[in-house]
Amino acid sequence: MSCDATLFDRFEERFFFCLLFKHKMPMDVDRKFMLEALKQADKAAQCGEVPVGSVVVFEGEIIASGFNRRESWQDPTAHAELIAVRRAAEELGSWRLCDCTVYVTLEPCPMCAGMLVNSRVDRLVFGARDPKAGAVRSLFALTEDPRLNHAVDVREGVLSEECGDKLTTFFRSIRRARKAQQSSSDDNDVEAD
Repeated sequence: MSCDATLFDRFEERFFFCLLFKHKMPMDVDRKFMLEALKQADKAAQCGEVPVGSVVVFEGEIIASGFNRRESWQDPTAHAELIAVRRAAEELGSWRLCDCTVYVTLEPCPMCAGMLVNSRVDRLVFGARDPKAGAVRSLFALTEDPRLNHAVDVREGVLSEECGDKLTTFFRSIRRARKAQQSSSDDNDVEAD
């Protein structure tokens, strides 16, 4: 009997938490967690990775985080949100992340959008759109496709300018470095003649 009561109590707590936070998450709360995802993106940039960061929130607390590691791990699946979701599943001891919100600085690609559906994430909040690979709004709407067995509630554009600027700055610095290297290489070729 006490086991049933405990299960009911836990259900009731989760139910009220979801009523309060799931669909009516205040913008300032979303901003707070997106700022944490931006900190993860900074870690990626410090490692020479594309600056994308992610955090997973469960019952109002960050339970996992991740940032892009494709170059350093030489792993094509090492996207920020995928790493964060794997860590969240490990933390919760379940692949079903039904009561979780994933925050990510860049719109997820097809692989990551599919992973969010398959992990049963309740909610996704992302910053900047990805016009070349975005599978949530830009190119596809995988997380809300009615043909799939789960849909993810999506909020886009939280701190989008900050998220986009971080990416723009990163790629601009790479282009400058390549241009400087090319210029240096051209100068060496001239001296050799």
